[in-house]
Amino acid sequence: MTFATIGDALVGNGWWIASRASGLVALVLVTISVGIGLAMAGKPSRPGLSKALLAVHEQTALAGLIAIGLHGATLLADPWLKPGVGGVTVPFALGYATFFTGLGVIAAYLALLLGLSFYARKRVGAKLWRKAHRATILVYLLGLVHALGAGSDASSTAFRIWAAATAVPLAALFVYRLGAGARLERRRRAAARARGRRARHREATREGQLAQEEYEEPLMIR
Repeated sequence: MTFATIGDALVGNGWWIASRASGLVALVLVTISVGIGLAMAGKPSRPGLSKALLAVHEQTALAGLIAIGLHGATLLADPWLKPGVGGVTVPFALGYATFFTGLGVIAAYLALLLGLSFYARKRVGAKLWRKAHRATILVYLLGLVHALGAGSDASSTAFRIWAAATAVPLAALFVYRLGAGARLERRRRAAARARGRRARHREATREGQLAQEEYEEPLMIR
């Protein structure tokens, strides 16, 4: 094989290689960001650790968005696929692996919406933002299914091992986070009930004291 042949192969497949690489990088970055986000539900106790994890979580999410953008942009220039703008921006519009590429487009929009919502959390409210942010696990799931169904590396043993090795701990973290949320909600309700009982007790005590004072006042007048 001559250098000219290699050069022609790179020119013909260069955009496909770039799209393939950026797609894999995007999936890895999303996996890291989602994993850190789920792990942070455990509220690490070491000083500064939470802040460091938050920084990595934010930066990997932004880098993942850039990689997703590159993945779509390089697909546009692929001379074999020729997806067109609609093929990479409209879900289920691409003729190749329509269902799985459609999931990839939805994952990209969801990642963009949730990623940028971080900077609008003060406007939407922290409580509502946290609830919406739980959907980040869907970005990972949709991206993984997209890669398995439409990716060129789906049949690779190394990729399947990596997918399994990341999916299992992320699933465990997600289940733990759901359980932690339920436990926190139970503690909040128990605390609210306790506060209610204390308030009723104080009110009853106050009413008893007033009644006692009203009873003793006529006796003192006599």
